[in-house]
Amino acid sequence: MICEIEDKIFSLEPVDFEQLALEVFQFQYNNNAIYQQYVKALSIVGSNVRSIDQIPFLPIRFFKTADIKTTVFEPEAVFESSGTTQTINSRHYVKDMGIYHRSFLQAWEQFYGPVQDWCVIGLLPAYLERQNSSLVVMVNEMIKLSGHAQSGFYLYEHEKLAAVLQELEKQGQKTLLIGVTFGLLDFAEQFPMPLKHTIVMETGGMKGRRREMTRQEVHAILSTAFKTPLIHSEYGMTELLSQAYSYGHGLFDCPPWMKVLVRQDDDPLDVRVAGSGVINIIDLANLYSCAFIATDDVGTVQEDGSFEVLGRVDTSDIRGCNLLIAGI
Repeated sequence: MICEIEDKIFSLEPVDFEQLALEVFQFQYNNNAIYQQYVKALSIVGSNVRSIDQIPFLPIRFFKTADIKTTVFEPEAVFESSGTTQTINSRHYVKDMGIYHRSFLQAWEQFYGPVQDWCVIGLLPAYLERQNSSLVVMVNEMIKLSGHAQSGFYLYEHEKLAAVLQELEKQGQKTLLIGVTFGLLDFAEQFPMPLKHTIVMETGGMKGRRREMTRQEVHAILSTAFKTPLIHSEYGMTELLSQAYSYGHGLFDCPPWMKVLVRQDDDPLDVRVAGSGVINIIDLANLYSCAFIATDDVGTVQEDGSFEVLGRVDTSDIRGCNLLIAGI
């Protein structure tokens, strides 16, 4: 049964999403003690859940205080969120790294084509300076798969990075510059240059290095510095094994096995497929943790399933990835 579900996740047709989500729910309800306790605490009987709007979403803070595992296993990896000495970090126990690799590569190629066509450059200083970052694992794998001699990570080597980008631009090489927000802003201030063949992609996060800015402010600065009309974005987090992408203007789209909904802040069980509220995420790649997560991000979901992140609920901890506040 488990292998059948895994195969279905990455060959999913939109019309089959609800049925597979219900299969994953029953699997996790029966094999994840923490999730089952939470569902029962809501006075919900698992066998009575028969539509997607009846599925309970686990508050994301549970990843800080409990081992969220579906089935019993020794993890191949443990992803850990960034934080300060005053915060408790989330931990995501990954049973099978093959699922993570398949998720991020298939999603990337859906949005941007074969990774082998790209030179991949990671400007992720805060992430490289700590262990267990899912983002570093993802970008590192993409760097290796790209096969390009100039693909790689850069810490604070801005002068070297500028020279590499200028050379790639001369060659007309398709390049991805993916970076934490404060890193991209620092680089843009020191080495503004026109980038015609490079996608600039921010992953969010000031890490306390700069004042918090709206996504529009950040994108305006980067667009001006690099003379490119659109800044791309990646939406991911420690608690997910999938990512959504934005081609610009902060509007994200999901791969087929991921779906964003919104709940009302005064009624967490009032979940809607479109509108404004607090973001709930279904990530079916989270087969062995929890696929149904109630985040602390505030946003808007469009009728076509695309979504925008507008900020965070007041009581949530600051998280390292995707902290840009868009002025609500």
